[in-house]
Amino acid sequence: MPQKMQTPAEPAKKEVGTPRPSASVILLSPENEVLLLHRVRTSSVFPEAHVFPGGNLSEFHDGSIPTADSADRHTDSLAYQLGAIRETFEESGILIAREKGGDGELSNVSNADRDKARKSIYKNEVRFVEWLESVGGVADTDNLIPFTRWITPLGRMSRFTTQMYIYMLPLSNNSGNNTDPAISTAQSEAHVPTPDGDVEITAARFDTPSTWLEKQRQREIIMFPPQCFLLHLLSQFLTGPPEGSLGSRELVEYYRAQRDKLKDFLSEVPTANEPSAAEHPTARIPWAEKVISPTVLGIRSSDKRSILALDKPGPELKGSDRGGDWERVVLVNFAKGVARDVEVRGRKEVLEEERRLENASREPKL
Repeated sequence: MPQKMQTPAEPAKKEVGTPRPSASVILLSPENEVLLLHRVRTSSVFPEAHVFPGGNLSEFHDGSIPTADSADRHTDSLAYQLGAIRETFEESGILIAREKGGDGELSNVSNADRDKARKSIYKNEVRFVEWLESVGGVADTDNLIPFTRWITPLGRMSRFTTQMYIYMLPLSNNSGNNTDPAISTAQSEAHVPTPDGDVEITAARFDTPSTWLEKQRQREIIMFPPQCFLLHLLSQFLTGPPEGSLGSRELVEYYRAQRDKLKDFLSEVPTANEPSAAEHPTARIPWAEKVISPTVLGIRSSDKRSILALDKPGPELKGSDRGGDWERVVLVNFAKGVARDVEVRGRKEVLEEERRLENASREPKL
């Protein structure tokens, strides 16, 4: 990093918070669009932002959670999987569950029973798994695909260790006509009443990754670095509807092919393409196992955006063989706790730009 590069002001010393276990789901519609929820301005986490459904784990609902001093606290487990599914249900009404002993179909629950259950589960009046059993369902943990873990950096009172998943709703031969009312609601960007009295969430919508990213670029919505980074990766494969018209069967195969390419990407190593990045140890860690705790490399000379490196796993895993992504960085402007102008770029490219600017500033003025 160039010596003259500006560095952010030293943050005020704060009590180090222990990361709270949480989980989120990147939910794909039958047309491979991604669900984002719009948080209210007064939300306790990511205010005003568009986020993936998810939230904190609960021992009451999700089972035993490893202690704060255990490395297992930062590893995928059944508790994280149940927490992800439960929080998605509470926040959006979409139930990631299968008929128990059936042919693999998603559980079919009436609107009235669904809304009643969301309130009861939110109030801890009934355990999520027990309610599922009472309606003949079972959480579909088998089809949750781990897709990175994020640990909040030091210096913040509220810190989280968040397991991210991808879940692909079944492909449909009748594109756009889904029998699940919660899914249909999100496809039309409707207000979604939540069991907390709409304290955190105002609306839900499915859209393509590239559309979400463009809305963020145009400052129509707010998204934070984890959401932008993961949507950036997904946008390589989930490219939207086909050009021209296709029959229902051909359309299903079109979206299936997108999903197959994404699955290959998630399991392949190295995870980097640039030669020097491909040699970095993090490139041998598949996306399912990457742990990312953003660190500030410096401030861009040109636009004053922070440069966030993504290769470190966080202080709790320092010295382990865990890690994230060395090839890419995230550029972001943080102002009053809100992220703006978030952009994913190649690390080598960004640092070379900074070096060129530094060299240019040293040239004598004529």
